[in-house]
Amino acid sequence: MRKKPKTTVSTHALVLMFYDLVMLALVSVLLLVFYPSSYYPITRVEALLHYLLAAACMLGARALGNSYNNVWRYGGNNLYVNLICYDVLGGGVYFILQRLLPLRDVEFLRAVTLFALNLLGDILMRQIYQYLYDANSRGSRAADFLRTVTRKLTGIRVEPMDKTQGRRINIAIIGAGRVGAGLATDLSSNPRAAYTAKFFVDIDRNKIGRSINGIPVLSDDEADDRAFRDYNIQEIVFAIPGATAERKKELYTRYKATGCKLKTYDYPTTQAVNGKRSLRDFDAEELLFRQTSEILTDDTKAYYRGKTVLISGGGGSIGSELARQIAKIGPRQLVILDVYENGAYDIQQELKIKFPHLKLAVEIVTITDKGQLERVFAEYKPDVVIHAAAHKHVPLMETNCCEAVKNNVFGTRNLLDVAEASGCGKFIMVSTDKAVNPTNVMGATKRMCEMEVLNHRGSMNCSATRFGNVLGSNGSVIPLFKRQILYGGPVTLTDRRIIRYFMTIPEAAQLVLTSGAFAKNGELFVLDMGKPVHILELAENMIRLSGFEPYKDIDIVETGLRPGEKLYEELLVKTEDLDKTENDQIFIERDKKLAPEEIAEKLRILDEAVKTEDDAVCRKALKTAVDTFRDPEEVNCRAEESREMQAVR
Repeated sequence: MRKKPKTTVSTHALVLMFYDLVMLALVSVLLLVFYPSSYYPITRVEALLHYLLAAACMLGARALGNSYNNVWRYGGNNLYVNLICYDVLGGGVYFILQRLLPLRDVEFLRAVTLFALNLLGDILMRQIYQYLYDANSRGSRAADFLRTVTRKLTGIRVEPMDKTQGRRINIAIIGAGRVGAGLATDLSSNPRAAYTAKFFVDIDRNKIGRSINGIPVLSDDEADDRAFRDYNIQEIVFAIPGATAERKKELYTRYKATGCKLKTYDYPTTQAVNGKRSLRDFDAEELLFRQTSEILTDDTKAYYRGKTVLISGGGGSIGSELARQIAKIGPRQLVILDVYENGAYDIQQELKIKFPHLKLAVEIVTITDKGQLERVFAEYKPDVVIHAAAHKHVPLMETNCCEAVKNNVFGTRNLLDVAEASGCGKFIMVSTDKAVNPTNVMGATKRMCEMEVLNHRGSMNCSATRFGNVLGSNGSVIPLFKRQILYGGPVTLTDRRIIRYFMTIPEAAQLVLTSGAFAKNGELFVLDMGKPVHILELAENMIRLSGFEPYKDIDIVETGLRPGEKLYEELLVKTEDLDKTENDQIFIERDKKLAPEEIAEKLRILDEAVKTEDDAVCRKALKTAVDTFRDPEEVNCRAEESREMQAVR
């Protein structure tokens, strides 16, 4: 057992006790000697005894509340509330003891007044001390005088800031709420802080024109270019965690035009459970200004709780997040299946640390090996299969068509057949927006997978879930831009007109779990992805966030569309083609049902093509099997007419 650290009385604590006793003496002299009661007059000796009794009760109560071990220089509301509560306790003890001891009683009202005035004086003394210490940090003649006064009165020596510490960065804080005011207070109370808050900007009429800790609050209209020049603002800090995504984007667009560096005061996007807010640069993902929300409901969690869940591709970016979400829920057993051992190992070690009681198994198996799949399913007998394994990289699959069909199409076929034979109850496939009228091999194979899953015949409940690009996933454009900026550019994008839909990895995982939980059979679920993002604008903002000017410090170069790439991904949520679900972010697409013999014929065509090991033959067969497969040029020539491109404009 770890020993409890010894409690010592510091010099500062003794000094504070002394001044508390002096304050109590002043109040006692005022109240008991110079203003005696006409009903219960007491002598000066009795007044001294009452003072000693009151001092013992006060010091005892404050010591019990650990008041003298606090650093009052940084004292917050909690310390003052603690002081008040224990002084009430001390006052009560004093009132009782002075009645029990052979002393002339002091009436209740005078006893309360004695402790109340003393408490008021002590609080005032501590507040002045905080103010003096803060003022001592500023380089001026007044600060020198206050530094001397503090040393004479308290014996505490405060060293002045050196000149380099005095060069602070002037900031404007967007948001004069609790978070913004807290940031300003932290900065003003820290003599080594690198920033000085000059003014707030807020839309609350009750705050505009007033000040917080001496810092003025301006309206949106008042915070113009002239205000930023007058206050010599160098950086602008967003302290509005509760604002909507649209409001944040509006403010970001407005204030980036000032030329000031923009920062945010909030939790990091990859925060730990006990993380704290910090003043930091915007994360690139935040520039998408997507309003995220918790999708999982209690009913969804209850569905997976106590079941054996197998995740294919469980070491990938989506698969590993699915594993995290499932582990939180409390399954009977979680099985991670992947062919890439590094990713599987990483999520295995993470889950072992975060969920030590989780029953976890990891199998290194490719979904193209039906024999190994049969072994795994025979051993674990999963209740739910979440199929996230696939080749997803668009340009690579364009030149490896046979491999894409083998892994994506026939791997899915293997997994479906083995899961059905093992008695699995539910099969959930992870799909993509690139399966909508695909223009590339990857999208076409995923569309073929959807047809296999949604038209599966058997006792197993099957569904598929589509969503767009995932922030931070393997192959995402944001990590690429970050690396290019780090190396000094240029930042490359395939076409300046290109747009994409984005969502976060946790959102994607929760969508899959939610749609799978209330799937009845054969549904194709899609998510409302919000508004598309102009990739050029994203690149420009990321360069500015890094402290550079686009096209001046770091250039943006157009490289041309890659094979199979189109300018836009088609809108997933077209309300005229969708049915609503219990969740207003999730819809069901009315997908065309196919007979088993139609699926079998498509698979036969693809199987024969794969056996040739000829990518051109395989691509031709894929066009035959997936009738919505189009050449990218055919789609891109009409891109400007699409409502997706028009929505961005």
